Amino acid sequence: MTTKEQITQLRELGSATVYEAQGAKGALDHGMKPIDPASRLAGPALTVDARPGDNLVLHYAVLQAKPGDVLVVDAKAFMEAGPWGDVLTVLAMKRGIAGLVVNGCVRDANTIIDLGFPVFCRGLSIKGTGKHQPGRVNVPVVIGDVVIHPGDIIVGDRDGLAVVAKDEVEATIASSIAREEKEEKMRRAIEDGASTVELMKLQDILKNYGLV
Repeated sequence: MTTKEQITQLRELGSATVYEAQGAKGALDHGMKPIDPASRLAGPALTVDARPGDNLVLHYAVLQAKPGDVLVVDAKAFMEAGPWGDVLTVLAMKRGIAGLVVNGCVRDANTIIDLGFPVFCRGLSIKGTGKHQPGRVNVPVVIGDVVIHPGDIIVGDRDGLAVVAKDEVEATIASSIAREEKEEKMRRAIEDGASTVELMKLQDILKNYGLV
């Protein structure tokens, strides 16, 4: 089981480092962005398979979530409705939910930002939704080309979103820390006068293209 300390580590390491450290996998597509660029997010996924233009299952999912969970909602990239807004945000925060990732839109963005609730989505839509389709909770969902299973760890920030398989958390953290240490050494070397061409051993590649 993923610990709170591991969640904190992943949040601090950030999405780009985590993505690269686990072998350049698990990145959601660039269309999934935070409504507040200052947002940072990490936590286990409570997955939701929702019908486009209907948010009944979201009202149910909020009640199933545990403190620290991230709601990961596949709303089928439907852009003409906002199934999440300020009222659900207040309820989610009351229940200790860590944030929302929705393959679709939200509304009431200013209020959500003011409340400090991390939300990642494809866009904003003022249009309302129905409450008729049950949807499904705690099933695998697909956003872009990434499969997300219940309990996988979501890491999000201004750079984007990365998914860490729940049984790969420890290894990913170790690889991420090693990557951070390597990049810190590179930054120090650059301060001492080295170039990225030298540090990354790019001379032969550049020579092959006649660039040196």
